[in-house]
Amino acid sequence: MAYTTIDDPSEYFQTAIYSGNSSTLAVTSQGNAIIAPDWVWVKRRNSTSTHALVDSSRGRAKSLGSESSDAEYNTSDTAKDLISFDTNGFTVGPANQRNMNGNGDTFVAWQWKANGGTTSSNTDGSITTTVQANTTAGFSIVTYTGNATNGATIGHGLGAVPQVIIKKNRADNGTEWNVYHHSIGNTKSLFLNTTEAATTESAYNNTSPTSSIQTINGSGANNGDGDNMIAYFFTPIKGYSKFGSYTGNGNADGTFVYTGFKPAWVMTKRTDSSQNWAMYDNKRDGINVIDKLLYPNGTDAEVTTGGSLMVDFLSNGFKWRGNSAISNGSGNHIYMAFAENPFVSSKGVPTTAR
Repeated sequence: MAYTTIDDPSEYFQTAIYSGNSSTLAVTSQGNAIIAPDWVWVKRRNSTSTHALVDSSRGRAKSLGSESSDAEYNTSDTAKDLISFDTNGFTVGPANQRNMNGNGDTFVAWQWKANGGTTSSNTDGSITTTVQANTTAGFSIVTYTGNATNGATIGHGLGAVPQVIIKKNRADNGTEWNVYHHSIGNTKSLFLNTTEAATTESAYNNTSPTSSIQTINGSGANNGDGDNMIAYFFTPIKGYSKFGSYTGNGNADGTFVYTGFKPAWVMTKRTDSSQNWAMYDNKRDGINVIDKLLYPNGTDAEVTTGGSLMVDFLSNGFKWRGNSAISNGSGNHIYMAFAENPFVSSKGVPTTAR
């Protein structure tokens, strides 16, 4: 029986925590492996601030905020914001457009590895895309120019059916972050920068993605005419990542969600009512119960919940320890999760709870 193809998930995903110095700061790998990240998502923890999402396909100077519908920032100063993607992490400088290194501030950075910044042209869809894919980890970064055509298709390079797609119009202020999640299907969308429940719409022409393409409509959020677009595609990898749904029970003895691994990072969203997205990881809380929370749709400082939003990361999944409407309310929720360790390694060695 194959338990996992990835024994050390930190080769492909890691969380780093650090304190800023308002100068030049190298943030190095903090997992078992040394990682050269291609997508870095940074948030200041101790105070209100925007998120900063930067990837090696667009380049170190170009950032987006997950909480905002604003267009992409392009940092003109090469010594500010994210300075470089490194072989063992990344380097940040003083703030220009994004505070990623304020003196005395505390930060968290979530990092995914794609293909070391090497891209290729993809003509699987009707729109030619530029793809940076890591098929081992089930992750690709896709850029393309929209043409406002309903039923257009874009290639993603994964060679497997994506279950989560996060997309943003880079050029246009006022367009939401569009999120496809297989658990709510191809007739509904979520928006990463809002609290809205799943919205019924034809963003994907009521067509599910395939192992090579995604079908999109002509809206600005998916396919703005002449606009530069960015999309992050994810397909699940056993023992490393899982993208699913669960029903909250509204109880302090909360719902258990099986993932098949000990989580390192979990993001959730209630889909049947207006609630915040919620992000947890294994670095900001060293032990269970985990009660440090950030909202990707808001600029809020880190929240120490101490109650209804607490969760345990277990050897084979996560279990809610509170009854908050955000994460364990009686209703429908979706999640994305990445592993710290597989439940059982490829050699049959089980992991343990925290």
